[in-house]
Amino acid sequence: MNDTLVWYRRDLRVADHPALAWASDSGRRAVPVYVHAPHEEAPWAPGGASRWWLHHSLQKLAGDLSDLGLALTHLTGDSAAQLAQAARAAGADSIAWNRAIEPHLAARDETVAAALRDAGLEVALFDSGLLSPPDRLLKDDGTAYRVYTPFAKRLRRQLHEVAIPVYAPAAQDPSGPLPIDVGLDALGLLDKHPWHAKLGRHWEPGEAAAWDHLETFLASAIAGYDERRDQPGVPGTSRLSPHLHFGEITPIQVLARLMPHLDVAPGAAKGAERFLSELLWREFAHHVLWHFPESPERSLNARFEQGFWRDDARLLELWQQGRTGIALVDAGMRELWESGWMHNRVRMVAASFLTKQLGLDWRLGAAWFWDTLVDADLANNTLGWQWVAGCGVDAAPYYRIFNPDLQAEKFDAAAHYRNSWLSAAYREQPPPPLVDLRAARAAALDRYQHHIKQGA
Repeated sequence: MNDTLVWYRRDLRVADHPALAWASDSGRRAVPVYVHAPHEEAPWAPGGASRWWLHHSLQKLAGDLSDLGLALTHLTGDSAAQLAQAARAAGADSIAWNRAIEPHLAARDETVAAALRDAGLEVALFDSGLLSPPDRLLKDDGTAYRVYTPFAKRLRRQLHEVAIPVYAPAAQDPSGPLPIDVGLDALGLLDKHPWHAKLGRHWEPGEAAAWDHLETFLASAIAGYDERRDQPGVPGTSRLSPHLHFGEITPIQVLARLMPHLDVAPGAAKGAERFLSELLWREFAHHVLWHFPESPERSLNARFEQGFWRDDARLLELWQQGRTGIALVDAGMRELWESGWMHNRVRMVAASFLTKQLGLDWRLGAAWFWDTLVDADLANNTLGWQWVAGCGVDAAPYYRIFNPDLQAEKFDAAAHYRNSWLSAAYREQPPPPLVDLRAARAAALDRYQHHIKQGA
């Protein structure tokens, strides 16, 4: 039996990897391949922080595959052409991969699959990366959900149908990469300027690190998650988001480990239920992106598309640099720049400040997050920004405007978070606030109400 190529993308793990398991279980020799093709992902090729993560995750994956006797081959160029070349070099007659869960990448995959079938290769595709494929969970009338709560309730009832994870395949006799391998460094994922070196002080990519995060979270933070998740100054979240985005761990694996915490007394299960709701929100984000693929570039509430958002490069730059004079916002933006991550509560506050107090286009903020977050995920990023800005599905109402100072008093009362990310010089002499929060709220309300009346 000939070899099988296993095409890796955002599924950088060996456990619960259906494509890899299929190759192993069928008795074929698996030949793992990664093709770097950012032009095929445009306009949503990975940003700078994501490329740093991808480089190191591929490095860890290569080591994990090596432990199974497998060697990862790195290629760059057009996916269909590179995979066909790899199949010839390996003497493979089949190729397997896990389906992409973003619409533009899924369309690319269908084109690649057709080309490879035309070349005489057997193509096997599998679902992975979500609890439920985004095209299968629909309302009774066959349309997509636009509101989270009914979507989550329906998916929650179906969780017992989620397949048990497939764990690591058996080892095979060791082999080296294909002779056409260009090597990891040739992919050019790391910028020449070593700005990204600081990210390594905060993160360790890879499958093993993902499991460490999960087990530590379940052992130490799940019980109080429903309360501590909103407190940016304490370690109350799982920090699994980049690991989930790059497929170093799957939501099915997380759910399997979470289940024992759900099946306890109602009070003790409160944190676990809240964490499950966050997993379901991630599913909802991908559901929305799948059914509304225009959403990363267009407000889903069309009346916010024309004449609503301001365009002010100076205000945007000060927000990006954490120089707004609003302490919680500036702390969040500096955490983002330094670590490639921002606490979710602070993300909402920073996004609300940009879109409502400053009145700038949500897409400007989403683009900055896309380039600077290690967990930059098109579905989550888009849904989050449109939700805060009030222009998406199930969005926060226009009159919900976070007051950063009140949010700081409520969720960072002892200022642990702000003191962690704001320098002593900043705390002693902060920059003057870009806006008066009370006046900016009133102006935002007037702007939204005027626009809504116009579009009515």
